[in-house]
Amino acid sequence: MLPISFLSDFGLVDEFVGVVHGVIARIAPEARVIDVGHDFPRGDVQSSALALMRAIQYLPEGVALAVVDPGVGTERRAIAARTPWGFFVGPDNGLLAPAVAIVGGADLIVSIEDPRYRLPAEGETFHGRDVFGPAAAVLASGEASIEDLGPTVDPGSVTPLMIPLVEPDGMGGMLGEVLWIDHFGNAQTNVSPADLASLGLSSGDEVAMVIAGIERRISWTGAYGDVEPGEGLLHVDSYGQIAVAVRDGRADEAYPLTVRTAITFRQPGSSSIPVTPFTLDGL
Repeated sequence: MLPISFLSDFGLVDEFVGVVHGVIARIAPEARVIDVGHDFPRGDVQSSALALMRAIQYLPEGVALAVVDPGVGTERRAIAARTPWGFFVGPDNGLLAPAVAIVGGADLIVSIEDPRYRLPAEGETFHGRDVFGPAAAVLASGEASIEDLGPTVDPGSVTPLMIPLVEPDGMGGMLGEVLWIDHFGNAQTNVSPADLASLGLSSGDEVAMVIAGIERRISWTGAYGDVEPGEGLLHVDSYGQIAVAVRDGRADEAYPLTVRTAITFRQPGSSSIPVTPFTLDGL
């Protein structure tokens, strides 16, 4: 019996997560379900896909059930993929792509179409319950093989997820983007420590950070406690990326930052942009 790791944007206010758990329990009562998270931004495929990618290396091999599906009920496919890690089940909208890639790619992808492994329903708005949950359960229990779920899909036709790349900004800096805001208001970027090192920067240095055309000076430190309360900092987060934080505060509110906000890092003094002092009160 394989464990099922379940991620969604369903939230915990309604019964949706519990219903999917119930469907799985009726089909595969001995399967363990691990809730990776259910409060990801509604319909935000990129944020949820990156969360699954970050989590997958720490999850037990088995079945990854991911449902963030703004296209539910449309012609987008429901798919299952077989990888060296195990099986992935979810919508064909890019949600599964980064995690599948990080575990070595898929050697088989199918479209979940066989009615034997779907719950009959009048509506087409709860595929987590009617399509993805049952598919994950039968794969976990071994009641069905992935080939039983439906026809093989050409891997080249599966929707990718394009993660933005860091680029030189033409003024001696690196232009990146905020990928994720966590529960504490820390902002993970797509910028790596190696990207900052290529600018001649290292941990302990002061860095020029430009957001919406405004440059601020911020310290690259190893821990929150390395700066004073209320002070901003850059640090390498638990997934190895450069993150923006505020000790005893929220970087997303203080700077402010949102997912997909453009952010540039430079050597201090390398541009003519005026430097704006930072306070928790904002600009």
